[in-house]
Amino acid sequence: MKRVWDSAFGLLLVTGTLLGVTPPLGKMAAASGIAPMAWAFVISFGTGAVLSCVLLARRRPLALTAHRLRYFVVAAAISYAIPNILMFSAIPHLGAGYTGIMFTLSPVITLVLSMLLGVRRPNGLGVAGIVVGFVGAAMVATTRGEAGQPADLFWVALGLLIPVSLAAGNIYRTVDWPEGTGPIELAVGSHLASAAMLLAGALLLGDGGSFAPLADTPLLIAAQVASSAAMFAFFFRLQAVGGPVYLSQIGYVAAAVGLAAGVLFLGERYSPLTWIGAAIVTVGVVMTTRAQRREG
Repeated sequence: MKRVWDSAFGLLLVTGTLLGVTPPLGKMAAASGIAPMAWAFVISFGTGAVLSCVLLARRRPLALTAHRLRYFVVAAAISYAIPNILMFSAIPHLGAGYTGIMFTLSPVITLVLSMLLGVRRPNGLGVAGIVVGFVGAAMVATTRGEAGQPADLFWVALGLLIPVSLAAGNIYRTVDWPEGTGPIELAVGSHLASAAMLLAGALLLGDGGSFAPLADTPLLIAAQVASSAAMFAFFFRLQAVGGPVYLSQIGYVAAAVGLAAGVLFLGERYSPLTWIGAAIVTVGVVMTTRAQRREG
């Protein structure tokens, strides 16, 4: 375990794998009658609670300031609450594997937003990677989910909003990171804020009863909370060991795990065009990642 803890490649595999099991678990939750908002709450509250225990064990209480509260609320909305609701809403219609492919687009869209907002100017390789990534994404989008079961274009568009929200979160967390605050503290505050938002949203919509089915799936909840909390622990370690550019590659592993789990365990089937498009997306992300490394 220590060898993995000190290895950027080992941490990449572990973190990406833990992230990749989220779509299949989400599909199982949907099959059990759990609403997307309720399952998103499970992830945020469970992760926030587990990481809070880590802070308590380290005797580092979460101090609140106006800047941190703003960060928690904004990061919670665009990094956790919104993308998770989008993901768990789309999975029953698109499939866990297909939805997992959306993770691979996040680095490309992050670079696009960085360029538009003036945070970063990509070089020629970066621009080429963006173009290749979007070509692959367009190919994947045309297949509209599982083979023989084309989803409505609405759900495809909803799925494509997942990496947009994640990319916006990547940019925001970079430009508004509260000085002197550790990543676990920010993760705790953001996840608990997300859980509060999701619970309040369900109650305001009169959908509090959607949380009732959670009582019937304790093992599924335990698996999701354990994988999410562990993923964030390894995520922060990977950021320290490998850096942000290397970190962005977890989308490759997550997509591969999601596709494999969907096909092998959930009976999903995808057309050759989906697989080709996913491969082209991967090439595009590799290009943008190398472009960022050269700029760095």
